[in-house]
Amino acid sequence: MVDVIYEDNHIIVCTKPQNVATQADISGDEDMLNMVKMYVKEKYNKQGNVYVGLVHRLDRPTGGVMVFAKTSKAAGRLCEQIKQNIFKKKYYAVVVGEPRIKTATLKNYLKKDEKENIVKIVPQTLSGAKYAELSYNTLKTNNKLSLVDVDLKTGRSHQIRVQLAYNGNPIFGDAKYSTKINGQNLSLWAYYLEFIHPTTKQKMTFKVLPPMETQPWKNFEDIISKN
Repeated sequence: MVDVIYEDNHIIVCTKPQNVATQADISGDEDMLNMVKMYVKEKYNKQGNVYVGLVHRLDRPTGGVMVFAKTSKAAGRLCEQIKQNIFKKKYYAVVVGEPRIKTATLKNYLKKDEKENIVKIVPQTLSGAKYAELSYNTLKTNNKLSLVDVDLKTGRSHQIRVQLAYNGNPIFGDAKYSTKINGQNLSLWAYYLEFIHPTTKQKMTFKVLPPMETQPWKNFEDIISKN
């Protein structure tokens, strides 16, 4: 079942649940792209293959708002907005500890180890290194955890998780980039999406809150509900 927030002839905006892959991988698990295709196929009783364009991705453990294209033209225009930094994505992250600097911009170079499926901070001169940038603002610290609002400037694999961990504040529940494994879901949620509609040229903004009934999000309900 796909949680659709908005739909027209050109785009579908929906919520990706945590621990669901964005697209098919070697696990063979159900993925978001295929779920949206099946939704379109069944809703409109379409025969044969259904076109749904993947515009951006969220890591498997990350939940939140996503937009998919229903036409190749819409997909191309949205992808162009990403290249031109018109497409905006914001995340909530609950991190361990309190960031030393409350508001900052992090700039690093990242490289993915495909064999280990892990991303590392590397020197700019290393072959294959990719520039990564994000800005964060600490909204509240509560019981040795902090809620930060992340404005993602580049969309590298595992970027937020790697950069915040390197900054000294790994995301709560991140078994891959933190030594403090606690069995929780990764506390990273894509809550905000902004882009220009590919055909109407209207500015579109969408907000989806994280699962507020669960910890650690519940600790920051007062801030998130006002933001």
